[in-house]
Amino acid sequence: MESSPREPEAVPYHPARSLATGQRSLGDPSVRYPLWPPLTAGCPRTADGDTVYPLEVEYDYAAVPEDLFRRPAGPGLERWAPLLPPLAAPGLGEGNTPLVPIGGGVHVKDESRNPTWSHKDRLNRVAVSAAKESGAPGVVVASSGNHGAAAAAYAARAGLRCAVFTSPHTPPAVASFVRAYGATVVTVEREWLRPLVRRVVEEFGYHPVSSVTDTAHTGHPFGPEGYKTIAYEIFRDLGRVPAAVYVPTGYGELLFGVWKGFHELTLLGRADRVPRLYACEPAAGGPLGAALRAGRPAAQVPVGPTGAYGIACPVGGYRGVVAVRRSDGAALAVTDAQLTAARAELAAQGMWVELSSAAGLAGLRARRASGAAAEDGDGPVVCVATSSGFKDLATGTGTYPATTPEWPAVRELLRQGA
Repeated sequence: MESSPREPEAVPYHPARSLATGQRSLGDPSVRYPLWPPLTAGCPRTADGDTVYPLEVEYDYAAVPEDLFRRPAGPGLERWAPLLPPLAAPGLGEGNTPLVPIGGGVHVKDESRNPTWSHKDRLNRVAVSAAKESGAPGVVVASSGNHGAAAAAYAARAGLRCAVFTSPHTPPAVASFVRAYGATVVTVEREWLRPLVRRVVEEFGYHPVSSVTDTAHTGHPFGPEGYKTIAYEIFRDLGRVPAAVYVPTGYGELLFGVWKGFHELTLLGRADRVPRLYACEPAAGGPLGAALRAGRPAAQVPVGPTGAYGIACPVGGYRGVVAVRRSDGAALAVTDAQLTAARAELAAQGMWVELSSAAGLAGLRARRASGAAAEDGDGPVVCVATSSGFKDLATGTGTYPATTPEWPAVRELLRQGA
């Protein structure tokens, strides 16, 4: 009698060794905390009025393996485990996205090639790992799209529950995407997002992987550490530090992560400088630009109508200020018309991106048109493209009439396309 086939046994995930040693306040780097627990509500000792400062992770840089940056490339943040917080949850092959040259010394770091088609996968690999390591039963996130989808996917992979609070304006395609991973999705107006996230943390013990503060964005202290790996990969693929990096910017976590990655390369003696970083915000808002102009650590601004919903943020955080100032960069405001032109340019190169995702290239094109880009000096320039065009507000809403099958009509369409 034949035996019935056995179910395959689950292979336990063994995290690679991390050299993370603790957390420190960005408001006052002399203020330090242990690595656990992650201080997801910002630094309690350096908060100043309405401003709450985020934290960053410290490492034992002297113990970084000498061959770390010579190891073969491969998907998954495990490749960079010594310079990341503990990766206690399994991944999905995130990272190692292509750096695509588009002419004129410009390269596009295409983050839409990640498992859930956005840069948020890098953040959620480390933030969901923190939830797993902390013993939380689940994660909770407030998100308009990309963050919620990535959190839901990585929570599912880690065997954790996930609650996503989102606004009624989330694109239908993205709403379906988040639900596909089994997340509990709660749709409320924007002003209720963070209060409800905090309530879930208090009552259910879920681990927050998005910001829980209202007046200044803090976010998860481990999150931007995942974004550092973008800088590592750019440096590896170019073989040098670029002249400048143009980054779509909402709350500034991605911007800070890219800055920190290049900064660490200088600390480790791999590079001699950090590239200039340009935060590319929608002209309809722009809290980082407002904070820099006012000389403040963070600012709140009204947000007007824009199709770049993914980076249309009313509140900023100190991380973005740090990245711009320490890289001698700037905050750039881009209009929807400039974003649309940049998205079309990327599509003509074979990359279909969300409107928000085109902000980096839009900022570069505007800066070159004004002649200011000459200040960056010689060398390659990188524009980060953050997510797929699948995430856009208008995706899946258009209808297209059938074409008459007669050859003259088909030929005319082909002629028009040429």
